[in-house]
Amino acid sequence: MAGVDYTRVDRNFQVSPYESSSYTENLIGTLLAIFGNLLVSISLSIQKYSHVNLAGNKDPRAYYRTKTWWLGLLLTVMGEVGIFVSYAFAPLSLIAPLNAVSVIASSILGFIFLREKWKPKEFLKRYILSFVGCALTVAGTYLFVTFGPNSHEKLNAENIVRHVIGWPVLLYLVLEIIAFCLLLYFYKQRNANYLIIVLLLVALLGSVTVITVKAVSGMVVLSIQGNLQLGYPIFYIMFVCMVATVVFQATFLSQASNRYDSSLIASVNYILSTTFAIIAGAVFYVEFNHEDVLHICMFLLGCAVCFLGVFLITKNRKKAKAFEPYVTMDMMQGIPTIHDKGRVIQPDYNGSFSYGTLVNNDNVTPATLPVTQEQLAVTPNSSSSSPCGSADLKKD
Repeated sequence: MAGVDYTRVDRNFQVSPYESSSYTENLIGTLLAIFGNLLVSISLSIQKYSHVNLAGNKDPRAYYRTKTWWLGLLLTVMGEVGIFVSYAFAPLSLIAPLNAVSVIASSILGFIFLREKWKPKEFLKRYILSFVGCALTVAGTYLFVTFGPNSHEKLNAENIVRHVIGWPVLLYLVLEIIAFCLLLYFYKQRNANYLIIVLLLVALLGSVTVITVKAVSGMVVLSIQGNLQLGYPIFYIMFVCMVATVVFQATFLSQASNRYDSSLIASVNYILSTTFAIIAGAVFYVEFNHEDVLHICMFLLGCAVCFLGVFLITKNRKKAKAFEPYVTMDMMQGIPTIHDKGRVIQPDYNGSFSYGTLVNNDNVTPATLPVTQEQLAVTPNSSSSSPCGSADLKKD
C-alpha cells in the first residue's frame, strides 16, 4: 500500500476538459429550454386572459390594442429565442422532449392565473388525473434529462456538411421523403383525413425542422463568438429548409385543428414529434454513439413516462362546446324569441340532431310528424259529433 502512487490514481480519475465543457453546455441548453418553454406558457396564458377580459367586459377594442396582449407577444418571442439558442448548447434528443414543461406550466396556470374551475362531481375524474399526469411528466423529465446524451460537438459548417453527406443521413432522408409522399398521397387523393396521418406528416416535417434549427442555431452562436459561419452556403440552405418546414407544419396543424379536438392534437403531436426528433438526433448528429445501453434504456423510459403524463394532462381538459341557438317558450308580440344565454328549455342532445336547434336545412325535405292509427280513423262527420261545436270554438 505504501508503494501506491496516489497522484497517478487521482490523475486517472480526473474529468477531461472536453467532458466538463460538454456537461456545462448541456446544463446551459437545458436551462434555456426550460426557461423558454415556461415563458411561452406564461405568454399564451396572458394572451388568453386578454381575449377573455375583452369579451367579458364587452370592450370594442381589438385585441392587439391592449397592453396585456403585447406583453404576451413579447414573452413569446423571448421564449422562442431561448428555445432556439438552447439547440446550440445541448443535444437535440435532450431539448426536444422538454416541450413537456410547457404542458405542465399551462395546466398549472389554467388553475391559478385563468381561474379555471372544476365541478365537484368531476374533481376525482379530472383534477386527480391531471395531478397524476403532472407528476408523471416531472418524473419523466427528470429521467431523460439525467440519463440523456452528454456528448455534444461544435456545429460549424464543415461538421454539418460532413453529417449531411454521410450515408446514414442520406438513407434516413430518402426513407422520410418516401413516407411523407405516401402519407400525402393518401391524405390528398384518398381523402384519408385521419388524425394520425395528419400528425405523422407534421412529425416528419418536424424532424427536418429540428435538424435545421440545431444547425442554424449552432452556426449563429459560433458567429457571435467570433468564428464567422454565415458565409457558407450550407447556412442558407438550412435556413430555407427551416422556414419552409415550419410553414408547412403550421398548415397541417391548422387543418387538423378544424376537424379534431385541440387536447387530442396536443398530446398525439407531442408524442409523435418528440419521437421523430429523437430519431433524427440519433441518426443525423449521432448523439447516442458514446452512450451505454443502461443510459439509453433509462432515457427511453423517461420519455415514455413523460408521454403518459402529457396524455393524462391533455385528456382531462375541458372540451369547448359549440353554441347552438334555441327557442324559448316565452312570446314577444306573438313571435318566439331566440336566446344565446339563460336557461335552456329544450333538452341538450349530443347526437346529430338536437331538439330545438335552429339549423339551416333549406335544402332538406321536412320530416313528417308521426301519426297514429287512431288519428287516421277520423270520419267525415266527426266535427258534428264532437261535444264542442265550431261556434263554441269561435266563442272561446
